[in-house]
Amino acid sequence: MTIRVLAPGLLTTVQDCGRWGSQWLGVPVAGPMDEVSHQLANSAVGNPPDRATLEVTLVGPSLEFLADVTFAVTGAEFEMRLDEDPVQRGVARRAGRGSVLRFGRRGLGARAYLGVAGGIDVPAVLGSRSTDLASGFGGLGGRRLREGDQLSVGPRAGRAAASGSRTPSFPLPRGGAQVRVIADTDDHGARCGQAALALFTRTRFSLAAESNRMGYRLCGPAIALADETPVLSAATPFGTVQVPPSGHPILLMADRQTTGGYPRIATVISADLPLAGQLAPGDWIRFELCDRRSALAALIAQQQRLMRAT
Repeated sequence: MTIRVLAPGLLTTVQDCGRWGSQWLGVPVAGPMDEVSHQLANSAVGNPPDRATLEVTLVGPSLEFLADVTFAVTGAEFEMRLDEDPVQRGVARRAGRGSVLRFGRRGLGARAYLGVAGGIDVPAVLGSRSTDLASGFGGLGGRRLREGDQLSVGPRAGRAAASGSRTPSFPLPRGGAQVRVIADTDDHGARCGQAALALFTRTRFSLAAESNRMGYRLCGPAIALADETPVLSAATPFGTVQVPPSGHPILLMADRQTTGGYPRIATVISADLPLAGQLAPGDWIRFELCDRRSALAALIAQQQRLMRAT
C-alpha cells in the first residue's frame, strides 16, 4: 500500500477513462467528469492516459504517502501543501515516505485530479477501475474514499515525469459557464419543438443542490414540449439534455444511465464536457447552439492540445 487516507474530503473516488463497451448490458460508463484534467494529471507524472487517478470534488482530502511517489494535481484550483510546502497545480512533485498532502481552500472549478506515477491500482471491473457509485462496483468497493482507506500504486510506465505545468486549456468556471450544444433533430427534437428550443437556449439555468455525477438538475423556467406523448427509451451519451415531465431539464453526466425515456432537446458537444464537469451546485449554465462541423473542429483542436501536452 502506498497511500493512506487521513481525511477523505467530500467526494473522492478512483476514476480512469471509463467502463466503455458494456452499455448494452446496462452498465454505466462512469469515468472522470473532466477527462482533460484527468489526462493532464497522468501526463504530468509520465503515465499513459488510461491510468486511474483520484477525482476530488469540492472539498479535498488529506493523504499520507507510505512510500516515495511522484504526484501531480490538475483541474480545479485548491490550496495544497505537501507537509509545509505549497504545491503548485499541474506540476509534478516528488513526495517522500511519510509526507502528507493536504487540500485546503477551493478556488475556481469543482473537481481536481490527483495522478501518481504508476496510477492508482485497484481491481479492474469489466475492464475499468472507475468507481460506479450507483452500481456499487469499481474503484475501492464501489464507493467514495473513507478515512483509513489505503491504496496501492501500480508499476511505472517507464516515462519520466513531465517538466513544466499541466493546466486545462479552457478557463475554469467563475460561478458558471456557457457551453455549446447540438440540437436534437430526430423524433425527440420534434417532440420538444422550436419554442422549447428557443427558451432552452436563451435561459440562464442554475445547478440544483441535488446535482451529482449522474446528472445536473437545472433550475429555471419550465420548458413546455410541443408533443408530450411518451417516447421510446434511447441511448444517453455524456452531455445529453433531457426534458422530464416537470419541464426542468437534466444534463446527464459521467455516471448517467445507459438509456432514458425523456425527450432529448440537445447534447453538449464533447469539447465542452470537461468545462461542464467543473461546475458545482449553485453555478449557472447557458447553452449555445452549435453545428456538427464546429463541434468536430473544437474536439480536434482540444485533442491536438492534449497530444502536445503528452
